[in-house]
Amino acid sequence: MIVNLSEQHSLVGTWVGELRDVDIQKDRMRFRRNLERIAEVAAYEISKKLPWQVREVQTPLGTATSNVLQQQPVLATILRAGLPMHQGLLNYFDQADNAFISAYRKHNKDGSFEISLEYVSCPDLDDRIIIISDPMLATGSSLVKTIHFLKQEGQAREIHIVAAIACTVGIEYVKREEPSVKIWCGDIDDELTAKGYIVPGLGDAGDLAYGTKLQM
Repeated sequence: MIVNLSEQHSLVGTWVGELRDVDIQKDRMRFRRNLERIAEVAAYEISKKLPWQVREVQTPLGTATSNVLQQQPVLATILRAGLPMHQGLLNYFDQADNAFISAYRKHNKDGSFEISLEYVSCPDLDDRIIIISDPMLATGSSLVKTIHFLKQEGQAREIHIVAAIACTVGIEYVKREEPSVKIWCGDIDDELTAKGYIVPGLGDAGDLAYGTKLQM
C-alpha cells in the first residue's frame, strides 16, 4: 500500500509546498514544524488501520466504552533528519516505544556512496507494529538496510514508512525488497539524479532542519 497524503489533504500539500520553497526553507523552525505536521497527519491516518479493542472507562457520572489501540506501535527514525517527523508521530502515539538508527551516506571519491549503519537502539520488536520515519525516500537503500537490521532484532507484525517526499525509484526498490511494507508520504516525485537526490525534491532535509554538516 502506497498513500500520497497530498492527494487527500490540502493542508499536507500546503506544508509540502513550504518545505520545497527556497525562501521559506530559511526558517529552520518552520521547516521542522512542517515535517512534524506531515507526520502528525500520517499518524492519524495510520491509526485508522491499526487494531483496536473496546475498553470500559469510568467517568464522574457513570461508565462509558471507548475504542482504544490494542497496542502502541514502535516508532523508529533515522538520525538526524528523521527527528522532526519522529516527534510528529510521537505527538499522536504518545505512549509508543521508540527506536533510533544512525544510517547515512558514506561518500566515495568517485562520487558514489554506501549506506553506513553504525548505531541502533530499539525495544523488543517481536509481533510489534513498527513505523519508520525518514523525510526523504530517495533511493530507498537506507530504509531497506534499516528494515533488514530491525528484522534481525525481532519479527515485526507490520512495518510502515512515513516520508515527507518519496521518489518512485525508491518506492519501487523498497516494495521489491520488502513487499509487505506500507508507505505513507507527503508527496511523490519521479526523478532521481545520478547522485541519488530527488528532483524537484527539497534539498537536504537534515541540513535544512539542523544546519549544514561536514561531508562524510
